[in-house]
Amino acid sequence: MMNWIWLGAMIVFGILEAATAGLVSIWFVCGSVAALLATFLGAALWLQVVLFLSVSAITLAATRPLVRKMSAKAVPTNLDRAIGSAARVTEEIDNDAGTGAVYVDGKTWSARSSDGSPIPMGAKVVVDRMEGVKLFVTPVRSACEQ
Repeated sequence: MMNWIWLGAMIVFGILEAATAGLVSIWFVCGSVAALLATFLGAALWLQVVLFLSVSAITLAATRPLVRKMSAKAVPTNLDRAIGSAARVTEEIDNDAGTGAVYVDGKTWSARSSDGSPIPMGAKVVVDRMEGVKLFVTPVRSACEQ
C-alpha cells in the first residue's frame, strides 16, 4: 500500500513542480523517490518517512544556491534607462497618423504621445513608458505655460 502512496506523492509533487515557474517541490519528488525505493526494499514505515524527510532536506540544501540565482532581481537593461529621460521630438508625433520619433540617449526611437495629443517637431518631452519598440512621451511644460 505504501508504494502507491509514495508513487502518488511523487506524481503530485511532480505536477506541482511542472505547474510553477520556479523550484517549488522538486526536493519532495526526490524524497518520494527515496521512500518509494525503500518500500520496494521492504523498509519499515518509520524509515521511509525518515528517508523522505532527509532526502527532501538534502536536495533543498543542494538546490538553494540555484533557487537564489533564479530569484535574483532583474537587472535593468539599457533600454530601461530611457524611461523617465528627457528627449527631443525629431518627427512630429501624431498618434492618429501613426507617426513620430524622438531622440533620446543617443538613439532615435519611434514615439507616440501618452495622452494622444499631437506634439510638434523640436519639442522637449519626457519618456513615460515603452511598449515594444515605441516610446510613449509627454511634453515638458515650460514655466511660462504653467
